[in-house]
Amino acid sequence: MSIPLRVGMCPGRPRTGPLDNRPRRRSTGRVDPIRFTAAIRYWDPAKESGLAVVDIPSDQVAALGGLKQQKVRGTIGAAEFASNVMPAGGGRLALSVSKAMMAAAQRAVGETVDVEITAVGRD
Repeated sequence: MSIPLRVGMCPGRPRTGPLDNRPRRRSTGRVDPIRFTAAIRYWDPAKESGLAVVDIPSDQVAALGGLKQQKVRGTIGAAEFASNVMPAGGGRLALSVSKAMMAAAQRAVGETVDVEITAVGRD
């Protein structure tokens, strides 16, 4: 005997979509500040342009929730930022550094910068 399914429902899978009214976690919010100093580098070292990143020290990855892409807030130098962290391969996590972030911190690719991450997740 088969059970009739409503549109959008699959057996054995949780409800998702417009029928799902479970509360969603919008933000993990504030975290204990994570501070480190690192060099700004290009994502692809073979290129002299493109995405700039700062590698998160491996001992800080767990404090950010592990190797997953997510939004973060904090300061780079003395400038506030909102950006993303993302897996960078080889068990590394990298912070995306925009040109605006570098300009506000008065830093360029190849220079070291003090980073503080104070919030993780969506606002």
